Amino acid sequence: MRRPYRIPHNASPYDFPPLEQALEHPDGLIAIGGDLSSNRIIVAYRLGIFPWYNDDQPILWWSPAQRMVLLPDDLKMSRSLRKTIRKAKFTVTLDQNFRGVIKECAGSRRKQHGTWITEEMQKAYYQLHIQGFAHSVECWYEGRLVGGLYGIALGKVFFGESMFSHLTDASKVAFTHFVWQLQRWGYELIDCQVQTNHLQSLGAIKIPRPKYRVLLDRLCETPGYTGVWHFDSGETHETDK
Repeated sequence: MRRPYRIPHNASPYDFPPLEQALEHPDGLIAIGGDLSSNRIIVAYRLGIFPWYNDDQPILWWSPAQRMVLLPDDLKMSRSLRKTIRKAKFTVTLDQNFRGVIKECAGSRRKQHGTWITEEMQKAYYQLHIQGFAHSVECWYEGRLVGGLYGIALGKVFFGESMFSHLTDASKVAFTHFVWQLQRWGYELIDCQVQTNHLQSLGAIKIPRPKYRVLLDRLCETPGYTGVWHFDSGETHETDK
């Protein structure tokens, strides 16, 4: 029986096997071990690999056979979501509370079925945030953080990691406003990693690993937005009209 590749201690950040070596069972498990240094995480994303593991496990690296992605122009909104956005009861910001968002995401996952957003992961992604790779989207209601998401931007790809919501539609509102902003910046792909009904309802689809890798090779090498991450003002959308 084939086993995942074991990354040697103190190995180079580039030490990952070819994606073709990912296991079928469990789907996409490709490597074990290594570290969560910024260089290794960025290399992994660029190759189509992401870390996902629990507190009681070693670091596990994954590249599933079918990748869940959203093309920004294919974003879908239900009538109820459009109505909520038109009411403008939420305020949405970018990079205003990265630590708060990742902590809330970890807490939400822990209540559901354990979390892969360990303390170690939180520290690693906060370091990536300081370096300008990781970003957060915050959704506020009456001054309280009630929803949001975070992930990593490389080239013209945004790799979504996790989202949370404490009020109905809070994470969807945050995500929708964020997708609109990514459209304005010319981003062409949002990586959602694995399938969920929540993401599927917003227009995400599954594509095979080889096609995903071709998209990464093109889009990660295309320069993305390099300014301060904030929402443009004065923009209108069909929900505003």
